[in-house]
Amino acid sequence: MSLAAGRPVIAIPGPSPVPDRVLVAAHRASPDIYGEELADLNLSVMAQLKRLAGTGAHLAPYIGNGHAAWEAAGANIFNSGDRALALTSGHFGRSWAQQMEQMGVAVERLDFGNLPADPDMLARRLAEDKAGAIKAVMVCQIDTATGVMSDIPALRDAMGDHPALLMVDAIASLGCAPMMMDDWGVDVLISASQKGMMCLPGTCFVWYSDRAAARGRSQLTTPYWDWHARAGAEALWRFWGGTPPVQQIFALDEALRMILDEEGLFAVWARHAALARAVWAAADAWGEGGTGIRLSVEDPMSRAASVTAMALPGADALRAWTVAHCGVTLGVGLGAEQPENALRVAHMGHANAGMILAALGAMQAGMAALGIAHGPGGLDAAARVLAEPA
Repeated sequence: MSLAAGRPVIAIPGPSPVPDRVLVAAHRASPDIYGEELADLNLSVMAQLKRLAGTGAHLAPYIGNGHAAWEAAGANIFNSGDRALALTSGHFGRSWAQQMEQMGVAVERLDFGNLPADPDMLARRLAEDKAGAIKAVMVCQIDTATGVMSDIPALRDAMGDHPALLMVDAIASLGCAPMMMDDWGVDVLISASQKGMMCLPGTCFVWYSDRAAARGRSQLTTPYWDWHARAGAEALWRFWGGTPPVQQIFALDEALRMILDEEGLFAVWARHAALARAVWAAADAWGEGGTGIRLSVEDPMSRAASVTAMALPGADALRAWTVAHCGVTLGVGLGAEQPENALRVAHMGHANAGMILAALGAMQAGMAALGIAHGPGGLDAAARVLAEPA
């Protein structure tokens, strides 16, 4: 017998659960893509996306995923052979650096393992670059694989008066953790629809500052990736480089209204932080007594609000059990030294206390069923966190 019937619980770090309201908003026929109604709605969505990022800067939307946004940013910033400095704290930071290398960019890496990017190391490296050869500093605010969160304002401060642009991947953080692009001095911000924005995969966005815009078109800028044409568009099709993703525009409109106008961005950030602390508390309790269960990021200040990575002996077997017996899907241990003994629990986007307790409860039941050693009181510890005053 399986207990998996009923609505599934998805606790993977993207695509994250999509609210029913957003699915309903997307489930409508396309209007005239040359009419005023859709064009006006698109402009409203662009304005909401700027609110979400804390910016009045330029915004170029694309049909694609986060990798497409990486390429869009690279194609507008770099010439072939330009030098970039990548601060990596996990699989996705390294993947971004590799993709830029495949485009012809000379990428130097400062790899911090499972630790956040170190501002002091960044400052020292840039101080050595007397000629200003480094054109940009690349960093993931949250690396989705390790669950490491870097301090973007501290990194910006560490850059001092070096002319390099600050490029931030906020794919796993935007809508989940604070991001104030203008106040923090971010030059290029990258994100996508399928995580904190609570939408279907398929759209991605690049916000860029006047300083980034001033670089003009590069050797790598093709007509399709050209962000100047999109950000300065007057016709709807020019925003999207052709036929607009109509149903995504409807979905984004609904989701951004839920985030910004109904719950409110500060409340959204607080909700994610509380759900994250509940997961951490459960993992800490399960790890008592030397069971081998431990969070991948030791310092709570460096942990992501959107996803938690942990070492857990027998994780692959546990993931299979929770799907088959409870209808709960957990994330794979992407990039871990022993991926079969690691997993990730997402608490991003459309997530509430009940969903997180369901995921944690399924994990605890699975560990009991499979004989995986774990300390007692994981669910109690999570419940205590969630019972704290808001």
